[in-house]
Amino acid sequence: MDEIACHCPYFIRFFCYYPFPSAMSGFRLQRYMPAILALLVLLSCEEDIVTNIGDPVNLEVTIELADGSSGMVFIQADAENAVEYQLRILPDHEPVESNITGTFEYEFIQPGTYELDVRAYGSSGRYLRQVIPVTIDLSGEDVTPDQGYTTPLHYDGWELVWHDEFDGNTINPDHWVFETGDGCPHLCGWGNNELQYYRQQNAWVEGGVLTIEARRESFGTRNYTSARMKTQGNQSFMYGRIDIRALLPEGQGIWPALWMLGNDITSVGWPRCGEIDIMEMIGGNGRENQVHGTLHWDINGHVQAGGSYTLPSGTFGDEYHVFTIIWDESMIRWFVNDIQFYQIDITPGHMTEFHQEHFFIFNVAVGGNWPGSPDATTVFPQQMKVDYIRVFQQ
Repeated sequence: MDEIACHCPYFIRFFCYYPFPSAMSGFRLQRYMPAILALLVLLSCEEDIVTNIGDPVNLEVTIELADGSSGMVFIQADAENAVEYQLRILPDHEPVESNITGTFEYEFIQPGTYELDVRAYGSSGRYLRQVIPVTIDLSGEDVTPDQGYTTPLHYDGWELVWHDEFDGNTINPDHWVFETGDGCPHLCGWGNNELQYYRQQNAWVEGGVLTIEARRESFGTRNYTSARMKTQGNQSFMYGRIDIRALLPEGQGIWPALWMLGNDITSVGWPRCGEIDIMEMIGGNGRENQVHGTLHWDINGHVQAGGSYTLPSGTFGDEYHVFTIIWDESMIRWFVNDIQFYQIDITPGHMTEFHQEHFFIFNVAVGGNWPGSPDATTVFPQQMKVDYIRVFQQ
């Protein structure tokens, strides 16, 4: 029998190189040996692995974020057999840069979480890709309480009747109580289609400031958490000067507020109880440089009036600012850093809501009718910090 050269396992080679003895010819095995060997070769011989050397293999990508708040990202991609590399920022499917080195530098100018699509192409035209999320934080170093505008503990002709400087390491239960949950079942979304679940754990006192933190995390049926605290049942006031020094968060869908509700809300409801918004800010789209002061009341239905203040430069997250109302029998006036930006006459007979005691509410909402929902540019967590609240009366 002829010798057959093949790339076969050992047991096949046995038949290839050691023909059956002639004594077995009576069994006619030799007649069928070529067919048997062909079948065994077909079933058992290892196929040669054909590799297209034009395809890229073993793509590795490293990402490095620059220190500080520059928004710069450094990318290095390496793959065998690669002839070109491309960088995309999803969801845009056009490359922002292509090269043959796999080295990229890209600067983001807006904070947020982005997806980097890094591809290595071979000469065959086929490619490997890795999609890597990165979070860009342009806030820089933490702002400290000694940065920004401040107001005094004493004014001529005024008496400091209540204040909280948020010293120590606990939120004072003699001043504050928490509202928790998502407002359901009676006020789901807290009346504004907000997206957060309020938890006491999202607020704390440290370093002389109160922090309220909004987080992207699932709790209950919500995908965000935050905190909402109030002085209802503990501290309420009618008339006076109110100073609140605070550092505000930022980002699309973020809605910090320092505000008041009338004590009779439990009996007459909203808006008949009256609402005084000392400060609200709507984050995203460059709106972090503007705050709003508003009244809400009832005239056979909800009505409102208010004004806005825009910083000459920067945002309300760059340093602390003082948000003030001066409220007396005839007028409520709004100030930022002692600059008045709005006032309203409250003497008309349909504005009795503002001649009774109100309590304070501090909160950071996520989403809602006014700001809209967070998007890919929104960085979490976000914090509102309050250095003090002071109430003066004459």
